[in-house]
Amino acid sequence: MAPGSSYLDRTPAPALAGLASSVWIQRVGAEPIAQRSVPHGGAEVLCVLGDEPRLLGPLTAARYRQLPAGGTVVGVRLRPGVLGGLLPGMPADELADEDVSGAEVWRDLARLTDVLGDAPSPHAALDRLQALLARSIGEPDPVVGEAVRHLMPWRGGTAVLPDLLPVSERQLRRRCRAAIGMGPKELQRTLRFHGFTARVQAAVDAGAPGDLALWAVEAGYHDQAHLTRECRRLAGVTPAEFLAQYRAACGGADDHDHAAAYRPMLGRDGRSVQERTAPPT
Repeated sequence: MAPGSSYLDRTPAPALAGLASSVWIQRVGAEPIAQRSVPHGGAEVLCVLGDEPRLLGPLTAARYRQLPAGGTVVGVRLRPGVLGGLLPGMPADELADEDVSGAEVWRDLARLTDVLGDAPSPHAALDRLQALLARSIGEPDPVVGEAVRHLMPWRGGTAVLPDLLPVSERQLRRRCRAAIGMGPKELQRTLRFHGFTARVQAAVDAGAPGDLALWAVEAGYHDQAHLTRECRRLAGVTPAEFLAQYRAACGGADDHDHAAAYRPMLGRDGRSVQERTAPPT
């Protein structure tokens, strides 16, 4: 983060609670920044206020976006499987790793750009974006939604899906690619990595030291070497480098709050390692 920048994640509005995992407002300081996005299984709708909204499809590797100095960004992170309901008739896998103009999503793009840009505050702009998405997203595929639930790092994984879902493995793979943008195995790898990044964020927020070996096991990796291979593949850096970069960007900053985005990925009870192991008060 550049000096003067801030990043605040929040829980979605009630109308989006089942469709989005978090929403955010980001302010860029006096210098432009290269914003890194890493895979998390979902898609993102975002807008630099004054410009047209954009849709970032599900990622299979880290992607950088240049944000202008002095800009304000509002965004919504959609849950895995929701993208298919936003773009009926367009399989989500066609948008994997794509950063597309809102013109490909909303026909009345000029009006939407004005509606967000004319909002009296960034919070009002975010509210308007959430309201638009709540009206635009159709009903997600319920079978895919159940698959996503079982692919979370603390659940059974792909091995249990054939016995739990009323579709064949081939049908499930097709429906996942259409609704999520990737098949079940790729989504499991992505969610597992998201579980690791959540632990990094929680530890940095708590001012705690890193424990990569423990995080690897908690996120579902065989060992730290397995985590290292996957982190290089998905983020382009080692886990230690990822931790150091995140700590340098957000450590100790009161105006950087990512808890709404990472807390649900910490496990069943949504608590960080530090919270679970802290002595009772």
